[in-house]
Amino acid sequence: MSRTISIEPVTRIEGHARISLQLADTGEVEDAKFHLTQFRGFEKFCEGRPYREMPSLTARTCGICPVSHLLASNKACDDLLAVTIPPTAEKLRRVMNLAQLLQSHALSFFHLSSPDLLLGWDSDPKDRNIFGVMRADPQLAKNGIRLRQVGQSIIETLGGKKIHPTWVVPGGVNEALTVEKRDAMLAMLPEALTIAKDTYAFFKTLVPKFQDEASHFGTMKTMFLSLVSPEGNLEHYDGFLRLKDATGRIVEDKVPPREYPRLIGEAVEDFSYMKFPYYKPLGYPKGIYRVGPLARLNNADACGTPFADVALAEFRTLQDDAGPITSSFHYHYARLVEIIFAIESMQRLLKDPAILDNRVRARARGNKSEGLGVAEAPRGTLMHHYEIDDEGLITWADLIIATGHNNLAMNRSIKEVADAYVDGTEVKEGMLNRVEAVIRCFDPCLSCASHAFGQMPMVIDIHNAAGEVVRRISRD
Repeated sequence: MSRTISIEPVTRIEGHARISLQLADTGEVEDAKFHLTQFRGFEKFCEGRPYREMPSLTARTCGICPVSHLLASNKACDDLLAVTIPPTAEKLRRVMNLAQLLQSHALSFFHLSSPDLLLGWDSDPKDRNIFGVMRADPQLAKNGIRLRQVGQSIIETLGGKKIHPTWVVPGGVNEALTVEKRDAMLAMLPEALTIAKDTYAFFKTLVPKFQDEASHFGTMKTMFLSLVSPEGNLEHYDGFLRLKDATGRIVEDKVPPREYPRLIGEAVEDFSYMKFPYYKPLGYPKGIYRVGPLARLNNADACGTPFADVALAEFRTLQDDAGPITSSFHYHYARLVEIIFAIESMQRLLKDPAILDNRVRARARGNKSEGLGVAEAPRGTLMHHYEIDDEGLITWADLIIATGHNNLAMNRSIKEVADAYVDGTEVKEGMLNRVEAVIRCFDPCLSCASHAFGQMPMVIDIHNAAGEVVRRISRD
């Protein structure tokens, strides 16, 4: 008899989601779906707001990656102003973006994914968490906390607070960097780099133990999308769009971000509040691609910092052929390479004497009716696209979120993992944990990605003090 297995909630991710596995009479997995179950609707309720409010408003999409939205939104507002921000302001924005990358990647690797890697997929769920990691390897847990602390402290030093800073503004930043703040940030980075290198070395010893998982965790042939620098190197703040296919062939290169509508379409399905972006020339759903650290390393010709380039060369030996690394399991490896890159890049930027220049903001009124901001969030390419009226009020907004780009790939990945590990005749917890774990590889940020309105029934459960559902309200 056919049946459905529901994994709810999906654990150790940001936001609320459910996985459903449809089993055939024989126990084989016929279908698998990843459901984003929360609704936010930022694109709609931003309409009518002054465009200068958009950075602080859209940053509230998420408490984990507000800096990413702050930067993409301000870049869209720079475009509306029709200004080029001062070079020092760009450098300072880059430092904050890299600090965000550092703290977010550390959270993903140490707190959300290391319990599986260190304790095992089949370990007791009561222990398979950060507290279990603290007992099994106290130093690893401390290192994760310290790396997050360094990233968050740099964000706070620049922006005045760790979450939802308002220091980045249309036209640049609102305050120049002092010598004291620069020196305080530089003083933290050598320790952070040592921790990052040690963690990277430790993880390399784990990789051979997970060859089976690496062979089944989202290995489908997809394209990879990211920004690259004008030289084709790893880039997180600016640059051009590059799309590479599963053989390593560059499909699109040096595409100005303004041309993204030619590349990307957005579909909706009735089982999720998350949109399904796809590569337009191939159509939906054939135009599947991935974003994030795995895509960025696959697309980059080089990192451009000393140790990160060594790590990138080692990363590329994970696969025998010369093509991209296709297993989503190796998102973990890619995050550690990017952590090293972020620290080395912040050191270089902060040691540049120009970082202390007082000219950090270009001032103007709204000079265009349309603005676009694209940056690389920790989880992948983030796009903010706005249109305004003559009063400077938002008439239309489209947010294409990093996690949304990966939506097709995440759905394909859970099916692949379920096919490999789930036996419907005798379902075990460890099997289902592996299905969840492939989602953790992508490190989804679901609060950010929830934007599709009217595609799923909106259901609200009212609970009593005992946690029982006493009333259910449906939009339908």
